Amino acid sequence: MASHAERMLKQIEHKPGKKAVFEKHNLPKKRKFGFAQSVCIRCGRKGWGHTSKYGLNYCRICFREIAQELGFKKYE
Repeated sequence: MASHAERMLKQIEHKPGKKAVFEKHNLPKKRKFGFAQSVCIRCGRKGWGHTSKYGLNYCRICFREIAQELGFKKYE
């Protein structure tokens, strides 16, 4: 399902002036830090369970699935 901003952009795509003003004031801003910045490179999930150490950038679920392939060992 398209967001409200995406639907509006589709309606005004042939009007460059109105499109520029709409993009400036209505599109979500790009995040440089915080919750919405960290995204899993495998599934695209955003959230708290994000492993960014060593530049991995995987969510906890994807990390558990591929940890052995990456060379991590589970301690028991």
